[in-house]
Formats: sequence, structure tokens, C-alpha cells
Amino acid sequence: MSEAIKISKGLDIHLYGEAKPEIKDCLNPDSVALKPLDYIGITPKLLVDVGDKVSVGTPIYYAKEKPSVKFTSPISGEVAEVKRGAKRVIEEIIIKNDRNNTFVDFGKKSIAELSAEQIKECLLESGLWTLLRQRPYDVVPNPETLPRYMIIKGFDSAPLAPDYSLLVKGEKDALQVGIDALKKLTGVNIYLNVNDNTTSEEILNLQNVYIMTFKGKHPYGNVSIQAERISPINKGERIWYINLQDLIAIGKLFLTGKYFANKVIVLSGEEVLNPMYYNVVRHTCLKDILNGNINKENHIRVISGNVLTGTRVEEDGYLCASDNQITVIKEGDYKEGLGWMMPGFKKFSVSHTFPRGFFARCTKKPFSIDSNLHGSQRAYVFTGEFERVLPMDIYPMQLIKACLSKDIDKMEELGIYEVDAEDFALCEVIDVSKSEIQSIIRNGLELMRKELGE
Repeated sequence: MSEAIKISKGLDIHLYGEAKPEIKDCLNPDSVALKPLDYIGITPKLLVDVGDKVSVGTPIYYAKEKPSVKFTSPISGEVAEVKRGAKRVIEEIIIKNDRNNTFVDFGKKSIAELSAEQIKECLLESGLWTLLRQRPYDVVPNPETLPRYMIIKGFDSAPLAPDYSLLVKGEKDALQVGIDALKKLTGVNIYLNVNDNTTSEEILNLQNVYIMTFKGKHPYGNVSIQAERISPINKGERIWYINLQDLIAIGKLFLTGKYFANKVIVLSGEEVLNPMYYNVVRHTCLKDILNGNINKENHIRVISGNVLTGTRVEEDGYLCASDNQITVIKEGDYKEGLGWMMPGFKKFSVSHTFPRGFFARCTKKPFSIDSNLHGSQRAYVFTGEFERVLPMDIYPMQLIKACLSKDIDKMEELGIYEVDAEDFALCEVIDVSKSEIQSIIRNGLELMRKELGE
């Protein structure tokens, strides 16, 4: 293992509801839902109609901007519904499970016998190309491009994040084949990034990659933070990254010839009665997972993802495409009388406004949290706090203001290509102005993407 790269800035948020290292199978959901809105910059073009029968690996839609990029079904069954939103935008394609588990056979293949072009075609046909992501912009890569280097995200530092050694346990062969496939596809350096607590031999003994070790506080698990330490992204450059667990699906595609749609996720949070891990199907319905395992005495919020960057979903909603985590917390739909005048011993704070702020940066004792903002939006104030929780060589407040003013030249100067919305989640948490900073950064990235025709 390489010497750990230490990230000194950041903030760990310790919450109640950490999961036990137990995995329960939940592989037969009533339905799944493919959600095109999970993918940035994708306009879906349907390949099926309501009532059509599909197998595991059947193409459901493709990207209008990149017609070779297909999105495939993780179960066999029938297309039950296509939900549309404003302007008839497709929000969900719901597939009813027939539990026959029929597969499209893509054929077993040896990586050694394939060319880079053949590997690319296999990933595109199976729909597994969509597991790859590109920085900048956090989009599915254009198949006609190549990255400068690749990152395999081997850990997560967000609150209540899963232990990756559990997510990939027993899958060393598939992981290695996945790495070999991506190495031959791209021909560039691949960095497997792990934290200093990683002891899994299945991860640390993987070959054909550079294993990079990181140590620090959240957000040191974010791709942007790691990429800046490896080699910063400049204008006109791109890197690719993939989650370690998604490598299993790529490896199994070549080992079995089938789309392996299973993944392990963690159900955590204070309002979960028995926080634990579940072996599920991608895009699964959450109803069976949550049923009987959440506190019904309180009004709750279910989040696909973590409390900082996740997406609010209904209890009978569906897991978002890239998430390995479901978090359940109390809903903050209450008003506080003279809240700013109260001592606030139980309120989370990193400033000294409340007593808890004296200990927030150093204590590892978990605390309760809900979705209440404890105040309304107000004007921006320069506090200098953002620089303490964002460990990147940028000026966060200035970049936020450049995004708000849509100043493209200034955004480029301030490092817009190096960041993603998730990197500003802690800034949003500690922001006294209560602004939706992640949305501001995402809108800035979208402006840049469209201006440059990406």
C-alpha cells in the first residue's frame, strides 16, 4: 500500500443509525424504474412501449445525444408504465418483475482476445457503458473520446457511507476482469483510490492499477479531491471514473456473458429500526426494503444516497442509478419559536453560535439530525468557513458568485472544471445564508457544458 495522501481540511459528520455488517438478500422486487433524470445531459429515446416483454439486458432507451449509449433492463418482465413530467419529460420507465429471470446472452469473452473497440461495443450493447462517468460535468462519457487517466472510487467518506469491503466481498475475480477490460479499453493509467483503513485483501491485491491511499476527513472520498492530488483537470481535458462495485458488473459481463444487475447497498439512519446491508437489483423499488424497518411514529424523509447529496424519494420510490446507500431521517417540517435565542445544545453547528460548535470538528460522538434549515435564505456573508471544509486549491465563494452571475471566463479562472456539485455539500451545510449551493454549482457546470458543446 502506498503512503497515505493526507487531506487536512474537511468535516466528518457522525450520525446515529450506522449499519451492522450484515447483508440480507432482497433480489425479487415487484418492480424497478429506470430514471433518465439520474443521468446529466441525457435526452432519452424510448426503444420499448408499455406492455412490451423484456429480459435482463434488453435495451429500454438510448441517449439522443449519443445514440450508441443504451440503457438496459435489470430484470425480466413487462414495461408497465412510462411516467412523464412537465413538457412530457420522461421521469420513470417502470418495469414489472415476472420473476422468470431471463437474460440476453452477450456471450462469454476473454479480455486477452478482444480489442479495445470490441470491449467498447460489449459495454455499449449491454448498457454497462453507463456505469462510467466523466469529469468535468459528471456525465456519461462520449464513446468517441478517451480520458487522460481513470479513477476507481474505492471508498466513500460521506455520513453513514457503506463499507466498500462488504460491497465487493467475494468478487475479486470479477473486479480484476473489470480492471483489465478498462485498462485495455482506455490504455491510460488507472488509479484505485482507497482510504487508510482499508484492509480487504480482495481490494489491495488487485493488479494492473495504481493503488492510492487517502487519509483525512470528508470530502476526501470525493473524486474531485482525489483528482486534484493525482493531476488537476484543465480546460479541454477529461478523466473518467467508476465506482468500485460497478466494476463487478463489467467483470461479470465478460465472465458470464450476462448483465449482472445485483448490487449491495446500505440502509442507515436514525429512523431505521435495524440498519443493515441489502443485496438488491439496480433501480429497485424501496418498498420491500423499508417495509417494517422504519420508525412510523415520526414523519420521516427517505433519501436515495447520503444526507448531504442524496435525492428525496417516496417510501415506495426507486433507488437512484449511482447510489449505494439509503438514508432515513426525521422530516424537519416544524417551526421554531425564537430558535435563534435558545442555547441550542443539541443543534449541529461548526461555528461558536451554539455550544455544539465548540466540539463539532473534533468529536466522534453521533448526533441526531433532521431536514429543518433552522432559518430562511438571506444575503451572502464572507465568513471564511468554506475554505475550511473544501480541501481544494480554489476560492469557493468567488466561484459560487461567478456561477450566479454566469461569468464563464471567471468560472474557468476559478477552477470550474475541477469541481462537481457534491464537493460543495459541506459548504451548503455550514452556509449561514441557507443557499442551495450545490444547485448553483450544478447550474454553472451545465452552462459550461452547453457552451462548449459537451
